Amino acid sequence: MTALRLVIFDVDGTLVDSQSHIAASMAAAFQAEGLAVPPLPAILGVVGLSLPVAIARLAPDLPGDRLARMVEGYRQQYFALRVGTEASPLYPGARAAVETLAAADDTLLGIATGKSRRGLDAILETHALGSHFVTRQSADDHPSKPHPAMVLAALSETGVAPENAVMIGDTEFDIEMGRAAGVRTLGVTWGYHAPDRLAAADAVIDSFASLPAAVDRLRGG
Repeated sequence: MTALRLVIFDVDGTLVDSQSHIAASMAAAFQAEGLAVPPLPAILGVVGLSLPVAIARLAPDLPGDRLARMVEGYRQQYFALRVGTEASPLYPGARAAVETLAAADDTLLGIATGKSRRGLDAILETHALGSHFVTRQSADDHPSKPHPAMVLAALSETGVAPENAVMIGDTEFDIEMGRAAGVRTLGVTWGYHAPDRLAAADAVIDSFASLPAAVDRLRGG
């Protein structure tokens, strides 16, 4: 009997292209504190980290009260924009790949994201994908990536062994998190980190069309 496998997805930059939403929210947070807005590549470079960690990387040495205000300002702006298909569209082929994997009897799907639980739920509801993911790990309940806590929790909730799990993401934080948890890792190049930052992944792909087959290959070792 084939053992169950678990396929864990990152969200921003992997399933959805939310960069315009993220950039606008980050700009609002910085402007409210009278700070220069970081360039877009710098903002995208911290996507995947939990929000307080991401802002602290963009604005080092901020006192705690200002950092807390910026985190709250970002969150308020993010939800004022409303999570919608135009603001955070699925990448081409994402739905088909998710549905293909979810249809396999031996496959469970999960999520590990630096988003808040509220943000994650909004994305899944908007795109009607929630029913496919049996475990959902968010920044509300875990240390920031690349700490392995989210992946370890997903393994624990599903009962899947690390050797039968794959972490899929577009950033080095996703790859480092998966490796730290002892699972295989699949980098995707359509997101926010350049391909060279994904070099530690077990495999790297350029389109969702090749994702199901890549997951199968990784499962085979």
